[in-house]
Amino acid sequence: MWTLTLSNNSCHVGSGLQLQAKEQDTRAIIDTLNRCVALLPGDKLQSVRSIGVSGQMHGVLFWRAESGSDWPSSESFTARDTSQLITWQDGRCSSDFLSSLPKPDSHLSVATGFGCATIFWYMKHRPEFLKDFTAAGTIQDYVVSMLCGLDNCVMTPQNAASWGFFNTRTNQWNTDVLKAASFPLSLLPHCVPSGSLVGQTCFEWHGIAAGAAVGAALGDFQCSVYSCMRARTDAVLNISTSAQLTFAMPADFKPPRSTQPTSSVSYFPYFDNTYLAVAASLNGGNVLASFVEILTAWMKELGAELKDPSLYEKLLCLGLRQESTDLRVTPTILGERHNPLSLGQVTNISTSNLSLGHVIRGLCHGVLDNIKSMMPAELLLQAGVTRIVGSGSALTRNEVLRQEAERAFSLPVVYGQNADSAVGVALVLCDRP
Repeated sequence: MWTLTLSNNSCHVGSGLQLQAKEQDTRAIIDTLNRCVALLPGDKLQSVRSIGVSGQMHGVLFWRAESGSDWPSSESFTARDTSQLITWQDGRCSSDFLSSLPKPDSHLSVATGFGCATIFWYMKHRPEFLKDFTAAGTIQDYVVSMLCGLDNCVMTPQNAASWGFFNTRTNQWNTDVLKAASFPLSLLPHCVPSGSLVGQTCFEWHGIAAGAAVGAALGDFQCSVYSCMRARTDAVLNISTSAQLTFAMPADFKPPRSTQPTSSVSYFPYFDNTYLAVAASLNGGNVLASFVEILTAWMKELGAELKDPSLYEKLLCLGLRQESTDLRVTPTILGERHNPLSLGQVTNISTSNLSLGHVIRGLCHGVLDNIKSMMPAELLLQAGVTRIVGSGSALTRNEVLRQEAERAFSLPVVYGQNADSAVGVALVLCDRP
């Protein structure tokens, strides 16, 4: 059985309503998706029998269910009557605003960039905006809805939990809590089990016949873990835009009944009512990307504009030459969900450790040191973890990060082949009965 898997992780088309807003162009994402599918071998596409979709969690997209897309031809669909995608990196919900929201009936706290928090923000600041739409979900939920022609958005607990105000013990939204706060309940998606099928393609799509089975959209993190966790004694270290360290909890584990906002470890729903213990850092590969952007901006300010596409690779080479450093970099420039007011720091500065090699080495060490502080090695050992599987684009493409990962933990670190959320969602559909 051929399974087509789609992921929106590589599309970064940004714009913003204000300084803190982080939005992406929905039409551009769907156009990119269509181009990617069109590049696949035509004979393989004709053999596709099911489609799995994964994507970044937490974010929210609004659309009109009856007119959310156009199918002008059998080749593709285009986005119509949708909002921009407000991503997980959105920062419009301040700490004061979040503290004004009702307390969720969930073990997971609510943070800025979470779907329900964003909807609450629109209720307060732009209530007229919400009146234009009849459905909401993550970008991957939208894709599933359009492929199947669904009247309502369907969502798995993996994505629902990432929105906030969702109880994973009962797999129900906090409707009583939300209703008391005048939340628009009609925008809440209908929840179905992770790994289930929700419909069939309503049109031919790039050679994929109408009637292909479509799975409910899954979280990119869970699918990435599924692709490379070979045993329950594995922990997975994923460093892409952000960074996560996770291991599987026992099958009978149940999370706490209330939120633990200051805890650096959360429990994400996985499959078959099981959970992953997760240290989810906001600071991963994006920290290194920010440094490259800052360095480029500095050069421009000095009148020496740098447009070298290989700048990142050159910086990594300098970091590799610098095998260690006493420069200490705390890279939490974006804060952390359990400590949103924490900021980055650089300490132990001397005249001998300010070269670019020292800085790159210090940044990579800091990213690993931060995630290790969130989930210490002792916790991994207590859970019976025997090795760490490394995955994620930033980790696999950055040898300095890999060196620091291998130094940070007392456990062996291996690197998963085909460790990718698209591979993971394909495996999920193939493994389901």
